Amino acid sequence: QVQLVESGGGLVQPGGSLRLSCAASGIFFSINIWAWYRQAPGKQRELVATITSGGRTNYADSVKGRFTISRDNAKNTVYLRMNSLKPEDTAVYYCHALRTWGQGTQVTVSS
Repeated sequence: QVQLVESGGGLVQPGGSLRLSCAASGIFFSINIWAWYRQAPGKQRELVATITSGGRTNYADSVKGRFTISRDNAKNTVYLRMNSLKPEDTAVYYCHALRTWGQGTQVTVSS
């Protein structure tokens, strides 16, 4: 059974930065693709970014140039560096891998 545990969320002012982490534990061979999703109140969950085992990345248009996804294969951990945060980035952020979801971490961007 695989578990994903996120951390790093919080309250930040517009223009600020946060780094989210998501660590995988349990029994598995490898993680091919990691993904970060987010869900704002009253909205559907949306894909934010993905990264493959080879390091190929993909981003939603709304976060391109501001967010960076990275991974540490040795630690089975994925990161999401978020810069120039906007109020519309406020959401619960979830990581996803191996058909498993993390519990989510709240990110609130407000002055």
